[in-house]
Amino acid sequence: MRRARGRGDGGGPWSGNPEGARPPRPAGGLGRCVSPALGPVRKIRGRRRFVGLGRAEPLRPAAEAEAEELGGAAGRARQVRLPAGGGGGGGGRRPGAGPLSEVGGRIADRVFDIPRTFPLALDVGSGRGYIAQHLTKETVEKLIQVDIAENALKNAVESEIPTDIVVADEEFLPFKEDTFDLVVSSLSLHWVNDLPRAFREIHQVLKPDGVFIGAMFGGDTLYELRCSLQLAELEREGGFSPHVSPFTAVSDLGHLLSRAGFNTLTVDTDEIQVNYPGLFEVMEDLQGMGESNCSWNRKPLLHRDTMLAAAAIYREMYGNSDGSVPATFQIYYMIGWKFHESQARPAQRGSATVSFGDLAKIDGLLSKQKK
Repeated sequence: MRRARGRGDGGGPWSGNPEGARPPRPAGGLGRCVSPALGPVRKIRGRRRFVGLGRAEPLRPAAEAEAEELGGAAGRARQVRLPAGGGGGGGGRRPGAGPLSEVGGRIADRVFDIPRTFPLALDVGSGRGYIAQHLTKETVEKLIQVDIAENALKNAVESEIPTDIVVADEEFLPFKEDTFDLVVSSLSLHWVNDLPRAFREIHQVLKPDGVFIGAMFGGDTLYELRCSLQLAELEREGGFSPHVSPFTAVSDLGHLLSRAGFNTLTVDTDEIQVNYPGLFEVMEDLQGMGESNCSWNRKPLLHRDTMLAAAAIYREMYGNSDGSVPATFQIYYMIGWKFHESQARPAQRGSATVSFGDLAKIDGLLSKQKK
């Protein structure tokens, strides 16, 4: 039986950081922290976007320059500041609504990139409908929202698309084969116990030439929180236990999607960095997102002294110059298609009529054709 969402607390040796350089993240998963003395900070692949919450001060020019530097060859990093309302309707900022709505919007962008209209779509693990609010009825004519959390479905964000809600588990979708033209999923599949089965269920309910577009948290998600809690527990209690949910590695996603039957796969990574006033606000937002620790072997209690030490370590190791602290959410985006005869396929081996060795002569061939 799958664990209900929204329960839990939110998580190597600590060394000072006098030069102000940001320490490297863990090696992956629930790995250890590495001292800056052991080697340089590794470069981050993909894009990074900086997001500031309404309660935090604006980023200073130094942080803006850092954002541009981190963009690298992937393009200039964009800075996004979420309004105090977050992104979830109702008065005041709803904790956790900003990151969820941001990722939902990026999935909707990928749907818009496909030049077709989808008569029937399925949102797996829809939560409060953070994807639906960004879609239009010109792109999706009807949407079915599925989630195991009934209260989340009842409080879904309004959308212009005709929508039906179904309470069901992502691992056991109650739909017939070849039903949907489009399946989307945003930040919910890391909760399933059997991810390969969930992918097979999604593939089964898709029509031929249907597409699955999803997003999952990556292994480097919340590495700052994980390190800070581990270091504080080592210092105050002589050992540590996991306080952040385990996440999938990007190297596994392609294999899992291929095994489920998807083809023409695309997997890319992105990072969203949200700035908070402190560690306790990070954990408050995680509870608002329903993303508390889901590990069964988690430690049920964190002592007050350990929490205060973790907050101090977090600020010392990762704090920004404006007094805020960052929380990094690594996102894996995936796109997979169900096979259909009309889809492009690679030519048979040995069927080529031109050799790669002839490419050096292509200028001469083109000039002869012109004459």
